Amino acid sequence: VTSGRYDTNRLAILMTQTGGCCRASNYVGLIRRALDKAGYSHIPVISLSMGGIEKNKGFQPTFRLVRDAVYALLYGDLIMRCLYRVRPYELTEGSANELRDTLMKRCISSLTDRNDKTSYRRMCHTIVQSFDELPIRENLKKPRVGIVGEILVKYMPLANNHLVELLEREGAEAVVPDFIDFANYCMYNERYKRKYYGYSRKSVIASNSVLRIIERLRKPANDALKKSKRFDVPASIEDIAEMTKPILSLGNQYGEGWFLTGEMIELLKEGTPNVVCIQPFGCLPNHVVGKGVIKKLKELYPEANITAVDYDPGASEVNQLNRIKLMLSAAKNNL
Repeated sequence: VTSGRYDTNRLAILMTQTGGCCRASNYVGLIRRALDKAGYSHIPVISLSMGGIEKNKGFQPTFRLVRDAVYALLYGDLIMRCLYRVRPYELTEGSANELRDTLMKRCISSLTDRNDKTSYRRMCHTIVQSFDELPIRENLKKPRVGIVGEILVKYMPLANNHLVELLEREGAEAVVPDFIDFANYCMYNERYKRKYYGYSRKSVIASNSVLRIIERLRKPANDALKKSKRFDVPASIEDIAEMTKPILSLGNQYGEGWFLTGEMIELLKEGTPNVVCIQPFGCLPNHVVGKGVIKKLKELYPEANITAVDYDPGASEVNQLNRIKLMLSAAKNNL
């Protein structure tokens, strides 16, 4: 906004919120306060919450808007999965990022340009095929390091001090689970709430319908991944839940809840024994289902090399780096 790149009279900010005890429930008020202090009080901040924290009469999401938003998430997940898999092994430095930028422009065009007739299915195939054909060092082997944790810190480079780039500089391959799976986790939780908390049958029917729609939309991407020679297909939310049950109750639903534990199990089972579990300051639920299960995971998976790292304003970057390098040292020795 302050750079002048946007017309602030035509700008609105959309903020997704989880509700419940999560700090994100308060972010809308904080953003409005920040905009007010910066002289941008006229910019509306819209709350997008499944829990109905706020009513936004001026914002009515259309079918096309929701569909394209899901497409955008799926495009992002697919590009992220392919990029992180090949970038550490690229023959020409910068070629993977250049391909990413080209494909992102094509994805945006397919969603915003009415004259662009590229179908979603064809675009998914193009993304996977393009990264499959990118020249890389096929015989080079690097330790794979999974990144799990609180959703903002996990996906936002500014919040995790560019952890993916750090891992790649230190000679590792970063593996980051798909973003859309967090939405699947939220929908899947309705089944438990219906069974144990007496939630209405309508909420379960609605959540199951959303899950089926997401999986249907995700199928072209998964089909393209199955045909590839380099990439893995993500596990379904049902499979992740079943893997988690022996360790943690599915009633742990605050924050990332049981899903954080499930992601670590998925990584361990699919050839990524090294995991960095990252948490922000004050996120108590994720400390419980992150740090709290590491000992049990190491008992069940002796090859597991898991380290927990806190990211908050008072944490030393040197301390974070030392913990990560110690984990990587063990990872390279194990490799």
